[in-house]
Amino acid sequence: MISITVDWTWWVILVFITDLVVRVTAIIVVPRNRRPTAAMAWLLAIYFIPLVGVFLFLLIGNPRLPRKRRRKQDQINEYIHETSEHLDFGTLRPHAPEWFTATVALNRALGALPLAGDNAAHLIADYEASLAAQAKAIRAARRYVHVEFYILQSDPTTDDFFRALEEARARGVVVRVLMDHWANRGKPYYKQTLRRLTDMGALWQLMLPVQPLKGKYQRPDLRNHRKLLVVDGVVAFVGSQNITDSTYNLKRNLRRGLHWVDLMVRVEGPVVASVNAVFLSDWYSETDETLTDEIDLFDVTAGPGDLDCQIVPSGPGFEFENNLKLFLSLMYAAQRKLIIVSPYFVPDESMLLAISTACQRGVDVQLFVSEEGDQALVYHAQRSYYEALLRAGVRIWMYRKPYILHAKSMTVDDEVAVIGSSNMDMRSFGLNLEISMMVRGEEFVREMRDVEQGYRDLSRELTLEEWEQQPLRSTVLDNLARLTSALQ
Repeated sequence: MISITVDWTWWVILVFITDLVVRVTAIIVVPRNRRPTAAMAWLLAIYFIPLVGVFLFLLIGNPRLPRKRRRKQDQINEYIHETSEHLDFGTLRPHAPEWFTATVALNRALGALPLAGDNAAHLIADYEASLAAQAKAIRAARRYVHVEFYILQSDPTTDDFFRALEEARARGVVVRVLMDHWANRGKPYYKQTLRRLTDMGALWQLMLPVQPLKGKYQRPDLRNHRKLLVVDGVVAFVGSQNITDSTYNLKRNLRRGLHWVDLMVRVEGPVVASVNAVFLSDWYSETDETLTDEIDLFDVTAGPGDLDCQIVPSGPGFEFENNLKLFLSLMYAAQRKLIIVSPYFVPDESMLLAISTACQRGVDVQLFVSEEGDQALVYHAQRSYYEALLRAGVRIWMYRKPYILHAKSMTVDDEVAVIGSSNMDMRSFGLNLEISMMVRGEEFVREMRDVEQGYRDLSRELTLEEWEQQPLRSTVLDNLARLTSALQ
């Protein structure tokens, strides 16, 4: 019988040295160009669960798109700046507040797109009415239709939308479609949707595809979350709604009876060119086709209104968090009323400070969220901020289940509003490609106020007294989820 003696000493030394190298390397690599909270969360993960922490950091630790893609965005921004520098984008409303002018300049510097006047914008708060309005606009198309949605499903609810696209193609209209790869892959109706687009002759592309075998790969949770439709450069739709049934056709939603409540805006006027610019930039990023010879992007005409509108694109293709900076600028500008609607509200320190500061200035700050969550981690991370918000003086309205209030908007005093695809969470600020539209005009804010009142009528107010009765297990879950929310 042969005995084998293993000298474990060298193995222990090797493990110790490897662990030390990993920890020192993490301190050097992780905090670079990263928020302190995110850096600390990653370091804690790597220190306490080294194998899992390092694996996750290598997989999703880079919050930027590949360098080639970022260069494309820089080229697009430079082109838009040069092309639109001396063009007339309608007559702007007079007597703009100084803070509004400064915010416009900020948005222009970050997202390249100009402020445009002479626009009409009307809200559509009914889910199926929004789909019908978009289908109607598509049926009026004569040259092209540009469709870009995070989730796009050909199901019984959206059948008329797709039939409108088919009819447009039959008339010779060019139909271009962008849909996020990871958000649709493996979901209900995915293959049927692609087959229907192909059969009608639409030109379609998957956004941010995760297809390493085809040489297409980036951090898998960087997603294109935009929702927009452009028809002939004349009419556009932006907002929070995807092209799918209000249940998203998911079994877990059907079991719980969940339905999504969304908000879209139909716009006409020079700002449509800016919405189209966002689509064309994403099309170029995915296909390398510029389309500038085919489409005169800034050949604009006045719309049937006099609203001032500015489109603000944001996402990991930009150097800065454009949407966060827009929101912060408006929060600090608010003098009387600030109303925020966000299904996923996980603020960073700067936003929490801006909101509490607004309350301390005497601003009436109200936040609309859903009573029930569809994503457990985000739901609990969001809840972890309720106590601080309530103590600061924020009124929190919880939209009653089984509905998920998915609209994303903000109104400031009586003159300015923002609507778009961006949630107010760290994912939307740093990881998702989003589109927001800032609007100046009392009549549009009045429309927003009517929608907000409709939400209020279907909500209940959360009080600090009620919140203090939360069981300990909920507090623990909320705090754990809050820590994970910083892993960017």
